[in-house]
Amino acid sequence: MAVFEYHSHLPQSRTEVFDWFSRPGAIVRLWPPFGGRVRRPPSDGLNPGSQTLLSVGLPGRAGLAGTALSAVVGSRIPGSPRAEAPWRARHTQLDPGRSFTDVMESGPLASWRHHHSFSDEGPGCQMRDTVEYSLPAPLDNRCAARALNVPAELSRIFDYRTAQLKDDLALHHAFRDVAPLTVAVTGATGLIGTQLCALLESGGHRVLRMVRHRPHHDGEIQWDPAAGTLNPEDLAGCDAVVHLAGHPIGGRFTEENKRKILESRRTGTDLVARTLAELASDGRTRTLVSASAIGYYGAHPHDPNPSRDAHDPQGGPNSQGSGDGLPRPLTEQDSPGDDFLAQVTRVWEEACRPASDAGVRVVNVRTGLVLTPAGGLLAQFLPLYLAGVGGPLGDREQQSWIGIDDIVSIYAFALLNDRVEGPVNAVAPEPVSARQFATTLGRVLHRPSLVPVPSLGPALLLGPEGAREIAQADQRVSSAHLESFGYQFRHRDLESQLRHVLGR
Repeated sequence: MAVFEYHSHLPQSRTEVFDWFSRPGAIVRLWPPFGGRVRRPPSDGLNPGSQTLLSVGLPGRAGLAGTALSAVVGSRIPGSPRAEAPWRARHTQLDPGRSFTDVMESGPLASWRHHHSFSDEGPGCQMRDTVEYSLPAPLDNRCAARALNVPAELSRIFDYRTAQLKDDLALHHAFRDVAPLTVAVTGATGLIGTQLCALLESGGHRVLRMVRHRPHHDGEIQWDPAAGTLNPEDLAGCDAVVHLAGHPIGGRFTEENKRKILESRRTGTDLVARTLAELASDGRTRTLVSASAIGYYGAHPHDPNPSRDAHDPQGGPNSQGSGDGLPRPLTEQDSPGDDFLAQVTRVWEEACRPASDAGVRVVNVRTGLVLTPAGGLLAQFLPLYLAGVGGPLGDREQQSWIGIDDIVSIYAFALLNDRVEGPVNAVAPEPVSARQFATTLGRVLHRPSLVPVPSLGPALLLGPEGAREIAQADQRVSSAHLESFGYQFRHRDLESQLRHVLGR
């Protein structure tokens, strides 16, 4: 049996750190997106007998490619098989405030025992992870062990876990004087929603997931935006609503798909906003944080475009550059675009008005390209790059991106900081060109990035209009307004973000 040990120091107290581990959401926040997913969280916290169901991928590049392919295929064919193996874990020992242990009951290894211990170290905490494991018989030899390089893979995983833990604890510590909130979340099972719910719950907040089926437990609220049904009494005890739900934008831009994209955002947002407005007379202070997108500015806002003259008599919102040869970054004061996704985001944000008119604090999170191997643009790129045929999706077009952990932290920040209101650009401070994105991703993966993506590819997947507005978009967007409220980015530059979520 092999033994792996990992030590880390945390500035928070032992009690604060252990409390974080004991809350719902902790395992979701710690599980690396390059290593599988959490299928069912612990059934009874850290208590002995509590069970967790996980899925784990292959180590190294093979696992990364499998995770990305599974995410892409799964988004188009729900329920499709994934390149992962099931792992059932069970908690066996608990010394509250000091240690806990879990073992693999069934899974791809012959055995696995993970002991977590916590001790005081100055004003902070020393955390020690001790893993005892053995490989299955066919792989339990020196050659296989050398090829799999399990210690290196475990170091990769625990480096990720430690970074996540430190950043999450720092966020929660910054808002330690804010009373725990009760937050209802639509789109709670989506890419952002899953991580946001986990972040909030691990910080001690109560999350109510808004679902369309009959609720299975008291942590769910039923609603039906298509039918316009949402019982105001179900939101009466909530301090805030985070609205993420909407028809996926990544499909082909057919007229029917465009109708669903627009109407799902109009009707769902209007229903939530009007319900909160109806509750406003009870005197309770409430917040609505609603998703939006940088598509508000149009796909090509830096191009001189006569169609924008109605909004800006001097041409586009960026008729003057920033002095470095790049277009001026767009701020929340810039005028909207006039293409389809700009229309969608205008309608989306306008649908929040009943809530703001009733005195509800409303924040519109204008989101950039969200980066994670668990879905979205990066998941689609990874298999190509890992196969050695990756390359730029354009040349000088500006891509305003945001890491998955920063976007969920921005939502939490908007909930907890009552100074944040109105539209907020949720993008990293350092946008890149399409060519810079490709070069950086290739460098992180140690793979070539020379093969340009043919324009025909996005057009086949998205249609000509969708390709222009999504794949070929050119948007340089500013994060200055968000930072003016004191938000601290986890990853300001693209390379550090990619290395974190890819474990590289």
